[in-house]
Amino acid sequence: MRRLLEEREIAAEGIVAAGQGSAASAKQAGSGRGARAVTVNLAESPVSWLHARGHLSDREFAAGEQLRRDFEAAQLAPSISMRWDGVRVKGGANSGLHASERQIAAKARFDGALEAAGKGLGDVLWRVVCAGEALVDAEKALAWPARSGKLVLKLALERVADYHRLP
Repeated sequence: MRRLLEEREIAAEGIVAAGQGSAASAKQAGSGRGARAVTVNLAESPVSWLHARGHLSDREFAAGEQLRRDFEAAQLAPSISMRWDGVRVKGGANSGLHASERQIAAKARFDGALEAAGKGLGDVLWRVVCAGEALVDAEKALAWPARSGKLVLKLALERVADYHRLP
């Protein structure tokens, strides 16, 4: 598998995209302490794989990433082990909301995005974006014709982008 590595800053609200800030720019801004960074493999998820090869637009990719972030923040994935939730930091970025309130808000955004996508499109969004299933495997599981998944996924991501009012 090909690896597309990129350095991204870790902020209080999650991993910041490369264009939105970097560890070097945060250090230059004189923030007092160095920002933490992480190396991300852009070819890791099916959505990022499709985007890296030009099959998804930046808007569709951003919609998929927002949906995935909401899915993870709402903690909708099955849990098979102990919970390792982060410790709440006083005065942090989301100090106005308690962890359970952020989880409820993320669940509401996730449900709203799936509803905006429309009937029948939530399955492909959940399988490819949230569960990280390959597009070919999702087509087989949904009993769709070969090579139809990309078109349906693009349509669903456009509707999610409209829901989130992405530019």
